[in-house]
Amino acid sequence: MRLEELRVPQELKGLSYAELTELAEEIRMELVDTVSRQGGHLASNLGVVELTIALHRVFDMPTDKVVFDVGHQSYVHKLITGRLEEFRTLRSFGGMSGFPKRSESDYDVFETGHASTAISAALGLARARDYQGKSHHVIAVAGDGALTGGLCYEALNDAGSSNTRLILILNDNEMSIAPNVGALSKHLTDLRASRHWRSVKVAVKDGLSRLPVLGKPLYRMMDWLKDIVKSAFIQEVDEGFFTSLGFHYYGPIDGHDLKGMERTLQRVKEVDGPSVVHVLTRKGYGYVPAEEEPETFHGVPPFYVETGEARKQSSAPSYGSVMADELSRMAGEDGRIVAITAAMPGGTGLSEFGRQYPDRMLDVGIAEEHAATLAAGLAAGGMKPYFAVYASFFQRSFDQMIHDVCLQNLPVTFLLDRAGLVGEDGPTHHGVFDLASMLPVPNMTILAPRDIHELRLMMRWSGRWDGPCAIRYGRVSADMSARYPCKSFTFGQWELLEKGSDCSLLAVGSMVEAAAQAREMLEERGIHAALVNCSTVKPLDMPLLRRLAQRPYITIEEHVLTGGFGAAVCEACAEEGIAAPALMLGIPDAFIQHGSRRELFESLGLLPEQMAERIIETLRKNTDER
Repeated sequence: MRLEELRVPQELKGLSYAELTELAEEIRMELVDTVSRQGGHLASNLGVVELTIALHRVFDMPTDKVVFDVGHQSYVHKLITGRLEEFRTLRSFGGMSGFPKRSESDYDVFETGHASTAISAALGLARARDYQGKSHHVIAVAGDGALTGGLCYEALNDAGSSNTRLILILNDNEMSIAPNVGALSKHLTDLRASRHWRSVKVAVKDGLSRLPVLGKPLYRMMDWLKDIVKSAFIQEVDEGFFTSLGFHYYGPIDGHDLKGMERTLQRVKEVDGPSVVHVLTRKGYGYVPAEEEPETFHGVPPFYVETGEARKQSSAPSYGSVMADELSRMAGEDGRIVAITAAMPGGTGLSEFGRQYPDRMLDVGIAEEHAATLAAGLAAGGMKPYFAVYASFFQRSFDQMIHDVCLQNLPVTFLLDRAGLVGEDGPTHHGVFDLASMLPVPNMTILAPRDIHELRLMMRWSGRWDGPCAIRYGRVSADMSARYPCKSFTFGQWELLEKGSDCSLLAVGSMVEAAAQAREMLEERGIHAALVNCSTVKPLDMPLLRRLAQRPYITIEEHVLTGGFGAAVCEACAEEGIAAPALMLGIPDAFIQHGSRRELFESLGLLPEQMAERIIETLRKNTDER
């Protein structure tokens, strides 16, 4: 059966293993071809082809439920549930999401996009099944990287103690995005090495169980002595981590051995209670460039299939690389500086910092909450920690930011990468709620650079600041030095880039460049607008705001309007008794879908030409009302 002929996954059950091998190869070709054109998560999906086929052959989806942790490895699931044509629109505006989406298919039972949530969600689905007297299976597929997140342990503890019937597929490829770190990673490595021990243990148990009278007592004695016997094979390892939590443990098994996986899954279906199936896969399996560089091919832009090279090479340095370069310089001058990442050294730019200062680079795994409180402890102990994290993942450390950092007024700097609309990854990854989470919090200082040069100056300033600070910057970097050289940064003072007598444009961070373009269009229409770089988001520059409020002004931000910069300005104006903004431009009260940044901005009316038209209309209405 060809992939294009597959309409429902039940059709997989009638195929021979030879046919399934051919289908797996075709799926890999489709993955490489589509992702090479659309961009997306490649290596993780190449690694779970056989695993996903086995799941759909053994279980009866969508009656049985499967939840994919993070969801970036659900492409194969999408392909074999009849979505081939839609798959070719992957991550495009109006096309298929790169993550599970309930509105797309009944086979997508829970939407995921952040790590470590699948076990909790699957446990909820399993309990809902039990409450309703149903009997279907619920499966969570989680990578070993996801198990570096604390939420997994809360769910494991709850599931094991309740004896709820639940199956956890632990997809162990020794990586999340970057190579895994921590004690659990070492434990799983030891479990991989212990396969020979388990085969011996099973043989001994089977042999003794056949002996009359003495067989069972002998086995119990052997079980009591197993740690001593096992030491001849491996060092200090067994599956006790999971069994002590109340789970039945199976594995490790070869995640590319379809027949072996099916046998194990069929056995696990009969188990009453929670089970863990430990599956070993290879990230990038079947496509040589991805196998050789799985971290590079975790999430990729469009690339050439023959070489694996990106189709478009950006010449401008990213905000992350500029941040890390400046932080490295600062670390050379200040031995207190420590950098923290939550499993994203490459994505945040900190890999180079780690090469220069390996002892002062802390990768805590997918554990943003821990990272924030760890930073607080470091600061309380006299260090100067910088926690670099995507703005969307920063959401996970909300309580720690308030309770552990700001309440104690500790000098922790949060470096919020990917702030704003990130594009094709969609609503789970848009960083558009961070200002709303930080602006109400006492002691927090918030900065937003207009370009890479101002980011360097803000980094330098933060090294002297003795309190909580957040610097937010977008996925796409800007360099405005040709027209607006950035020679200094003064905390708490906004930068008047252009004067104007008709109105003022108050722009934050990434929107300064767009506002400058909108201003030029207004000039062509005879409207003279002042352009203000609101680089300090908290505290506001109240002296300048009072002067600007004497004529119409517009706030512009790449953030939700509810609780954002414009809302903060409105609140300040109400307290001061001065005029509120005539117009607030930003993101409405809605989750924004996936697509290119330009398409998303156009859909929101935030392209420079659209903003210019909206400003003209607002000014016209103000004139008519007067």
